Amino acid sequence: MAAVTWGRELAEVYDAVYSAASEPSALDPVVDVLAGLARGGSALEFGVGTGRVALHLRNRGVPVEGIELSQPMAERLRSKPGAQEVPVTVGDMTTARVDGTFTLVYVVANTIMNVTTQDEQVAVCVNAAAHLEGAGRFVVDVVVPQLRSFPGSETARVFTLESAHVGIETLDDPVGQVAWSHHWMEVDGRLVKHAAPYRYVWPSELDLMARIAGFELEHRWGGWDRAPFTSNSHRHVSVYRKTG
Repeated sequence: MAAVTWGRELAEVYDAVYSAASEPSALDPVVDVLAGLARGGSALEFGVGTGRVALHLRNRGVPVEGIELSQPMAERLRSKPGAQEVPVTVGDMTTARVDGTFTLVYVVANTIMNVTTQDEQVAVCVNAAAHLEGAGRFVVDVVVPQLRSFPGSETARVFTLESAHVGIETLDDPVGQVAWSHHWMEVDGRLVKHAAPYRYVWPSELDLMARIAGFELEHRWGGWDRAPFTSNSHRHVSVYRKTG
């Protein structure tokens, strides 16, 4: 297994560090799209984390379950109001199975990059297909690799520079498409350091992975607002329909 697992220290501060992502202006468009794609059925989130998206989607009336590799992250979710309505299976999204089938499987916030080999990223797509009903949808929200953001021939860049959060990305293995994300975060007077690898994936590569798993691309947007995806887009929301 080549997946990144978030530890207890990061789980304790995760919601505070990424609080902006839980603001209605950021979260409502995500839930709007996912609720529509669920088409009145149920949803499964790969890498459900602390439940930022799943709990709000459940509040919209969509039955949701989650798979999460990190026990501490799952514990944070289970401690929140309404969590009893979002069952969580602790396991690897490349292989973990839950009972039943769904109309929607989704993986958001770059989580597919936490799986750091190509074969296992394909396995994520295969596992999504195994959980879906016929013509179900698989949604992936992920950044477009930002290799042009590295200055000159440098192999490191600052991607976040805030008073309470500094983030530096290092390009460690261009052949394997593996980089590292390094964070220094201050939360309530406490300094938390975190570093982890991730495998960046190109949109066309993701399309091929999905096709191997029995999907076809239905939509690709430049964000949750359904803006057109262009060569200048920094991320994409890709919707795949199960065909096999």
